[in-house]
Amino acid sequence: MTSSAPATSRLRNYWIYSAGLAVAWAIVIILVFSVKGPSAGGTTLLVFGGFVIGWVSTTIARFVYPPARRWRQAG
Repeated sequence: MTSSAPATSRLRNYWIYSAGLAVAWAIVIILVFSVKGPSAGGTTLLVFGGFVIGWVSTTIARFVYPPARRWRQAG
């Protein structure tokens, strides 16, 4: 697989970043439930729910409102 873009630019992808966040949140939730128990886990899930609401909102905004022209130009 050859590409004209550097290897680091392939990793600058919104979906890869989203997957990384999902993995990080899964680790945090598992650790909180296993170390602190269900009461702290419930609070963590509430924080995670708020984060998901914000993340979905920004994801929708990224598709509805595309970036400015200067960001879309090939450089």
